[in-house]
Amino acid sequence: MSNSFSNQLRSVIEWQNPTSDTLFEKWTQNGDEIKNASKLIVGPGQGCLFVYEGKVEGFFEEEGLYDLKTGNIPFWTTIKNIMYKFESAHKVGIYFYRKAEMQNIRWGTPSPITYKDPVYNFPVGLGAFGNFSFKITKAIDFFTNVIAGEDYYPVKAIQKVILSRITQPISDFLAKASFSYVDIDKHRNEIAEFSKTSCESIFNELGFELLDFRIEGTSFDEETKTRIGRIADMSAEAQAMKELGVSYQDYQQLEALKNMAKNEGGGNLGMQMGAGLGMGQMMGNMMNGQNQQQPPQQQQNTPPPAQPNLDDPMQKLEKLKKMFDAGFIDEQEYKQKKQDILSQF
Repeated sequence: MSNSFSNQLRSVIEWQNPTSDTLFEKWTQNGDEIKNASKLIVGPGQGCLFVYEGKVEGFFEEEGLYDLKTGNIPFWTTIKNIMYKFESAHKVGIYFYRKAEMQNIRWGTPSPITYKDPVYNFPVGLGAFGNFSFKITKAIDFFTNVIAGEDYYPVKAIQKVILSRITQPISDFLAKASFSYVDIDKHRNEIAEFSKTSCESIFNELGFELLDFRIEGTSFDEETKTRIGRIADMSAEAQAMKELGVSYQDYQQLEALKNMAKNEGGGNLGMQMGAGLGMGQMMGNMMNGQNQQQPPQQQQNTPPPAQPNLDDPMQKLEKLKKMFDAGFIDEQEYKQKKQDILSQF
């Protein structure tokens, strides 16, 4: 028995083993195959449309086994008569579609959204990403207005359409909200809530229901991260200098002398030795507190605060260790100065 003849005697219409990336699929391209069908099986998470001469004549939304010969479905009498009076010029199409949820569909802003950071007061570039889930609710409208009779329509096709529409309102919201780099994480729920609300109508217009919308993270562009990193480093240095009682001018002079001493090709030996001596003197002054500004004169009846003993080697060692931990001096300089202090015992 040939395949053509066996197809004409087909008794069951069924969508077997559909892939998860299929949204709509035509059951057959040959109308003869359904002339003698007697049963229709609609599996879990499936729906079925009957199309005749380009028009949807009926659909099944509930899963189950349907006996087509009994005519227990209101529109089936018309469909059955069409099939049994089949002529080649009048094609009958059966389309199965995925009614189950489409989960964890990825989304993301296509490019960084630029605005002025309210805390740092310079332009930043922000991106966001996450996932959403949805399902089809208006199969006939979607089939008529979007699929337009195609034999196969994958999930990724509608995903592309949806992403092209939802990123604009999300981008507009992020640009207008202007969340600071330091505060962005605590606003994730707010971003997700707005995105879901603003995108629901977009899904509805296409014939779908948006079930959930999640934001997994945000990311600033590399230029913003570099600027923030420099600010953080400068703030840490300023705090360390404050704790050590080192003025910014002293720190700059120390850095200049260190660079001069390490510049092996930029000067003669005498200049390098001079820089090394100047650096040692500068470190000594910083540790002895000679460059610190004197506190304002106390009132006549108020005794001055007790001053630390700057000649105490232990206090010098402690301050030297803080300077090393803060990165003001390297390991070699730390060891050399430490040895100088220990020699005073």
